[in-house]
Amino acid sequence: MKEQRRDKLRLEISREAARLFWEQGVDATSGDQIAEAVGLSTRTIWRHFRNKESCAEPIVTRGVEWEMRTLRGWPANLSLEEHFSTEAGRFRREADPVELADNALAMRMIRLADTEPPLRTAWLMACDQVEREMGGIVAKRLGLPADDLQVRLHAAAASAAFRVLNEHIGAALLDGADPVQFADAPQRVADAIRRATGGAVGDPVTD
Repeated sequence: MKEQRRDKLRLEISREAARLFWEQGVDATSGDQIAEAVGLSTRTIWRHFRNKESCAEPIVTRGVEWEMRTLRGWPANLSLEEHFSTEAGRFRREADPVELADNALAMRMIRLADTEPPLRTAWLMACDQVEREMGGIVAKRLGLPADDLQVRLHAAAASAAFRVLNEHIGAALLDGADPVQFADAPQRVADAIRRATGGAVGDPVTD
């Protein structure tokens, strides 16, 4: 319970920090402002985060949580696009407003990461989590140990494809693109991962 309370507080701080970063820029945002927005002391902020930029990390990680959950639940008998299409539909039907708002904030932080190196660090840390998750998925689907070189190479390539697509689609949406243009995102993800892994990952597993 103590860990859950800590994570909840970190996420609340992260939401306010991300909102301020987007509205007024990272340089113009101080730890004092973040603390005031959350209703905490500045000392409390620094007990939970090493610097103001690291306050973005929990909300950025929220931006890849759905992908990681989806990867964990990928059935062997389905292609990646089939599984992602099903789960994306479920997400649209069932996601609560808080989760949707967090994803929107994460998208903004990923966009800011293009010009803010400290935020780029937070984004790359989240991508590293995706790569580790992908390593377990690839190992299971190929029937190889998680530390096998091919597994690690495929996981790195697949997670890089995820990263690039996230950045591309997020930037387009923030620039005003019609979301309908990305209705085929599951297919784009699957195609990118097949290309990145030379076709080793993406299709159903057959005996």
